[in-house]
Amino acid sequence: MSSYPLGQSEADTITSRTGKKLSQITLDEVKKGNVTADDIKISAETLKKQGQVAKEADNPTMDANFQRAAELVNVPDDIILDMYNKLRPNRSTKKELILMAQELLQKYSAPHCAKLVLEAAEIYEKRGILR
Repeated sequence: MSSYPLGQSEADTITSRTGKKLSQITLDEVKKGNVTADDIKISAETLKKQGQVAKEADNPTMDANFQRAAELVNVPDDIILDMYNKLRPNRSTKKELILMAQELLQKYSAPHCAKLVLEAAEIYEKRGILR
């Protein structure tokens, strides 16, 4: 069982996306130039742990959000921004959303995110908010 906040209860096991331990990310290390911007990006493992905390607290919706976030860790920022824009009402066709879901699944191994995009495409179609 995990407890929240993870930074206090599991500080030795939390690592950044680059593998740097949380305890190694200090102001002194930043000043020395030993911590980069990539070193402070969250890892998929940490997001999954946060999801586990949410699940144990009987919050499956939050757990699902953390699982999707974990999938997006390795998706480039420009792709995420493009997804954000495409998911806004009246910005995409159904085909564009389906292609985005396929890319998430095939290129980035993000099945939960792909499912969410496909669900959005269906809902947008029913509501008449596709381009």
